[in-house]
Amino acid sequence: MFKISLLLPVSIKFEVKKMAQILFASRSFINISKTCGTLLLLLIVLPLSLIPVLLAAIANLIAFPFEEKTPLAKDSKNILITGAKMTKALQLARSFHAAGHRVFLVETHKYWLSGHRFSRAVKGFYTVPVPEKDLEGYCQALLEIVKKEKIDAFIPVSSPISSYYSSLAKPVLSPHCEVIHFDPEITAMLDNKYTFCQKAKELGLSAPKVFLITNPQQIIDFDFAADGSRYIIKSIKYDSVTRLDLRKFPFEGMAEYVKKLPISEDRPWVMQEFIKGQEFCTHSTVRKGKIRLHCCSESSAFQVNYQQVENKEIYRWVENFVKELDLTGQISFDFIQAANGKVYPIECNPRTHTAITMFYNHPGLADAYLKDAQNETETAIAPLENSQPTYWLYHELWRLTSIRSLADFKAWIAKIIRGKDAIFEISDPLPFLAVHYWQIPLLLLDNARKSKGWVKIDFNIGKLVEVGGD
Repeated sequence: MFKISLLLPVSIKFEVKKMAQILFASRSFINISKTCGTLLLLLIVLPLSLIPVLLAAIANLIAFPFEEKTPLAKDSKNILITGAKMTKALQLARSFHAAGHRVFLVETHKYWLSGHRFSRAVKGFYTVPVPEKDLEGYCQALLEIVKKEKIDAFIPVSSPISSYYSSLAKPVLSPHCEVIHFDPEITAMLDNKYTFCQKAKELGLSAPKVFLITNPQQIIDFDFAADGSRYIIKSIKYDSVTRLDLRKFPFEGMAEYVKKLPISEDRPWVMQEFIKGQEFCTHSTVRKGKIRLHCCSESSAFQVNYQQVENKEIYRWVENFVKELDLTGQISFDFIQAANGKVYPIECNPRTHTAITMFYNHPGLADAYLKDAQNETETAIAPLENSQPTYWLYHELWRLTSIRSLADFKAWIAKIIRGKDAIFEISDPLPFLAVHYWQIPLLLLDNARKSKGWVKIDFNIGKLVEVGGD
């Protein structure tokens, strides 16, 4: 009896370990199967990518002897752009190249496989350490590139996590080139959903009610009935998965739900007033407190479609905000416009917005970034009237699976015909092929090699969305 009681814990430990191994193997099998299935689907639609790319390549080959080469601008500059895996970086590269500037792209070592490096708009491509893991190495690597390529302007196209680190690199790079980005304290304030709303209120601008949450009990104890508003909670630290959960508080089972969330002093969240209305997203490039470039689009939870709309209330809000803070850099906002027309900023992102793809045919983008306004009355540029809405074809192909009627299919076809793929360009077709059949497949294979899971593929930012990812 005594011997059995001693052996029992060992037996239980063995069984638990065995079950854990089976569970891990099962998850690995599911992840690998998911990856293999995705690679197979990409292979099936490969002809869809090959046909336009080959036709464009042939057309370019025929036109090459007669093509006017893009001359260098009279004041040609060397431009260094980070975030090479993302479409918005490719768009900036193409726009600066079309204006006669030389463009160099940068990414972290993980994304050495960026398909955008094959663009004809890119003069050179470099990789650098991940700033969150090696800030000094990141800054020094950028400085070496700046010196080697005689860079005139540094424009970070940051991920949510890296925008602050790009600010920390500013003092290192500023003696050698212009840095079109905010100082660290400004970036930190803007990127924090609580301090941003507080700053907007300080400036006398509209903003939703917001509460800093460092303990789940704060939400449980909150008197929602007396307050009268509904709320959404968000992690201040960027989380690519929880950010998609926008359930409204209060609700039945709320206490159990919030207790499972990673809310703490070290990982604060915000509880932000839910305002019913139309959501918009914007991008503005600003210099010395003046808007030089601005675009606005209706928004959605998973934003992969952009069409320019003019919204004067939003423009005036942004204009006042950047003027009061005398900002120079790139700033993006998410707004809600209530039924009475009043606009409320629900989030600020101190970085490039993918909506910049709407400027694909605008000749003035480079000057908007590099030059101050010549006079007080000079207006900011917006996407041209003839610019088409932008989308990502492979996201749209996936959406075909959700079509349930002929009317839905006709609407889908109309969207494809009226719009433009944000990556594909007749004069520069190779990135379209390289992103879908080099960059993404290699990321999938690396993910499978490491037996890691992934949530979805985000073609517009060129990565796999992973739990705890970048």
